[in-house]
Amino acid sequence: MAKLHKWIEPGIHQKETLREGAPAAYVPTDVFLINCGATSDTNDASGRTWTTEYETLMPSNLDNLSFAARPSYQDVEVSQVPFTEARIFQSEFTYKFQVSPGWKFLRLYFYRTRYGSDFSSNSFFFSVTVDGLTLLKNFNADLTTVRTYEPESKYFIKEFIVTAYKTLRLTFTPSTDSLAFVNGVEIVSIPDGFYTKGGFDDKIKNVGSNIDFELDDEITLETVYRLNVGGHMVSVVNDTGMFRQWFSDDDFLLSENSGIIPVVASVKLNYTEKTPAYIAPDDVYKTYLTMGNVNNPTLNLNFNFPVDAGFNYLVRLHFCETLPEVNEPGQRVFTIFIRNQIAKLEMDVIDMSGGSRMPVYLDFSVYVGSESGLRPYLRLDLHPYTEIAPRYYDAILNGVEILKLINDDGIAGPNPKLVMSGGESHVTGQKRVITITLIAVGSVTGLVSILVLLILLVRRQIKRKKNRQSNSVAMFKVLLKHYTYAEVKKITKSFSHTIGKGGFGTVYGGNLCNGRRVAVKVLKDSTGNGEDFINEVASMSQTSHINIVSLLGFCYEGSKRAIVYEFLENGSLDQFISRKKPLTLDVTTLYGIALGVARGLEYLHYGCKSRIVHFDIKPQNILLDGNLCPKVSDFGLAKLCEKRESIVSLIDTRGTIGYIAPEVFSRMYGGISYKSDVYSYGMLVIEMLGARSKEIVETTDSNATSAYFPDWIYNDLANGQQTWILGDEVTTEENEIAKKMILVSLWCIQPCPMDRPPMNRVVEMLEGSLDSLEIPPKPSMHISRGFVTDQSSSLPLFSHGEEEAGGNTETFESINI
Repeated sequence: MAKLHKWIEPGIHQKETLREGAPAAYVPTDVFLINCGATSDTNDASGRTWTTEYETLMPSNLDNLSFAARPSYQDVEVSQVPFTEARIFQSEFTYKFQVSPGWKFLRLYFYRTRYGSDFSSNSFFFSVTVDGLTLLKNFNADLTTVRTYEPESKYFIKEFIVTAYKTLRLTFTPSTDSLAFVNGVEIVSIPDGFYTKGGFDDKIKNVGSNIDFELDDEITLETVYRLNVGGHMVSVVNDTGMFRQWFSDDDFLLSENSGIIPVVASVKLNYTEKTPAYIAPDDVYKTYLTMGNVNNPTLNLNFNFPVDAGFNYLVRLHFCETLPEVNEPGQRVFTIFIRNQIAKLEMDVIDMSGGSRMPVYLDFSVYVGSESGLRPYLRLDLHPYTEIAPRYYDAILNGVEILKLINDDGIAGPNPKLVMSGGESHVTGQKRVITITLIAVGSVTGLVSILVLLILLVRRQIKRKKNRQSNSVAMFKVLLKHYTYAEVKKITKSFSHTIGKGGFGTVYGGNLCNGRRVAVKVLKDSTGNGEDFINEVASMSQTSHINIVSLLGFCYEGSKRAIVYEFLENGSLDQFISRKKPLTLDVTTLYGIALGVARGLEYLHYGCKSRIVHFDIKPQNILLDGNLCPKVSDFGLAKLCEKRESIVSLIDTRGTIGYIAPEVFSRMYGGISYKSDVYSYGMLVIEMLGARSKEIVETTDSNATSAYFPDWIYNDLANGQQTWILGDEVTTEENEIAKKMILVSLWCIQPCPMDRPPMNRVVEMLEGSLDSLEIPPKPSMHISRGFVTDQSSSLPLFSHGEEEAGGNTETFESINI
């Protein structure tokens, strides 16, 4: 992998720089810095003055509701202000601030430690509301630190964006038998429409939809991440007047071998009306991350951000070209992906901003569901856009902000799960004493407990076997959107628009209530246990990749079963490669599709928590979006297994005739594994190039084996010919691409699974040069003549050598097609 580069102005210090005396780009109307529990005003390390809280307190009976406390131990790495004092609340307590109307940053400061001799923050569970809206629910500071930029840190700040009119009421409510606390409260005004008007283009692009996202002026958000990409931390006094802190990207960058390289002299940025100087500090726009000047269109920038499931997120990306060499449109163009969906196809910073050293920013909205658990990743990818020939196959990013949008019941996310007795959310001091006493009773009690636990586990396992279907569905109800059958009818307008049919059911087009177009696969009515349906939902719910179709929800109501997934404008691949009409895709496009499918299968085999073997790779199950980006779909025959397992156990043969690997229906070739998908992929690529065309097979002198393994291709390769590409004439470059695809596919369809490359190697072969590929060995195969019929002529049974595989022939009656 090529080295990534972090570009930093020589005048910027590697840690942080204080520009004392520099004028702020924005002067806030309201600034409150409250040192909770303190008895006098104090300055912090940056020179800001923190005041006492008494003038802002609403209740007159202060001492009856709360008390001030000092940490029993002050960590040397923890700032003195505002963390040397705390306000501890015994019952509901409200601060009242008189403010000007508008948006505010509300920052709550917490130092997790012991206060005095009797109180520890790890036992404090409480909720926080502002003007009745829940910001934190059953909140615990010690559990929350695992989600901060520095999990080992003793202190952290929770930042919210709230609206206020004349009075802002901030309420702390302890949970039952618990206390609440806070060390500091900060309130700072921000410009009108700062997050609601949209980015440089005045839009908030709704990822996955053609309809822009709208935020009203009363929305509430929580800051999740704010990064100075390519640079170092920017302190609050180096912000533009709103006292924001910008962190480095080190913990979120997936790409390896990043480096810090100063490359240009100090430059003056040219801010505009669309990008005012207060949007982000100079340090953000003068530092950025790039892949460097390498002519490799396959490289990309990747970031992973863990977030709470079940929320919409506002993603703001900052860009600025400062290199003198990049000064014209078309020189550096890239595609932005958010959660494996195209957020912006062609991003050209120079073209958008109007010139060099002119900052721009874009806003996107994306929903993060719970299909990947309660704490999934929000992934950000920047890929070079290769449809044109830019000077640099590169991407650039200066800054990232990720904010969580309010839910109907508040924006508080759950505390991280801990193993607790009885499943309680918090444990009082008395309960802890009881727990410790029980643990220390003795080994006899422990043995009895283990026996009881074993009995319960056995009974639970029996119950699970009896009610496997209901348990599976209950799990999906938690992780996925569950639609009733009436809702499915409403989405599809009573199944009025059919967009596809298959052996398992019919696919209909529809629209969700938010206007998003979806595809709904309605399975045929069934009274069985729904194993195929559960397989599909289970498999798709674990995936999140640009080349895997996204599952949005499901319906499981009696015999009515349906799957709701993203709508792909161009339908399935078979419509483009069918021999019934001329080939409509050029070789370069076919190569891009083949590579995308390979990456999707690589993800299924290696990128998921459990390995997923698809078992039904064929053109009909490859869907294409509006940009012809391929997505693997239809997981009805998929099987989940542990990654360490090399052999898959099947009680039936599964797949589609013409694409099934030999070992799936005849064990003489070896065990069934993820290499079965490799075989199907090879046959798919051969078909994409027309090499399985009936017309070509009929004109060859090969036996019937050619319909399944086109051995005549070896003759073409030996003679330097390429007769497998149908359609218009192709260029020399396209011939080389097609030859590389054929060579890779021939490796994939080797009859013996151990001779096939894994999918990660297939991706490497496709991305590599043609010269690095060798022609695979030509296997000697034969068909059991009594086996092939008109219906299954494309699926013969092979045997190594010249002898027929007598006695090993198996029927296809159990194949799911």
